[in-house]
Amino acid sequence: MQITSFNPLIITKNAEETIKLFEALGFERRHQKTGINGKDIVSVSMKDANGFHVDITQTDSVPQDITSIRMNVRDFDEAYEFLTARGFKNAQGTKVTDTGSSKATMMVSPSGFTISLVEHIRKDG
Repeated sequence: MQITSFNPLIITKNAEETIKLFEALGFERRHQKTGINGKDIVSVSMKDANGFHVDITQTDSVPQDITSIRMNVRDFDEAYEFLTARGFKNAQGTKVTDTGSSKATMMVSPSGFTISLVEHIRKDG
């Protein structure tokens, strides 16, 4: 399994407040994606001068902030199988979010920590 990035992810109802905190810590917005799953979900990737990354995702579907690990991989299905073989469960049941440019879902470990599994779809050519 090839992991292409591995960093913290904060899922919150108030992304702007959390983004401002990390900007005060020296992080800058690098990438933003909106309208995920046809909803008002916003995901922002941030990076500081030392190369540290943090992602912040806003959604109204969480009762409180969730800290997760975002794991980008080359092959979603291979990584999904790897995690499920170790007892992880898909937080969306059997659903996988497919935006056309990425496939993703949150995987919950037997002990309760989460890995947000993502494959960015590469365009050939």
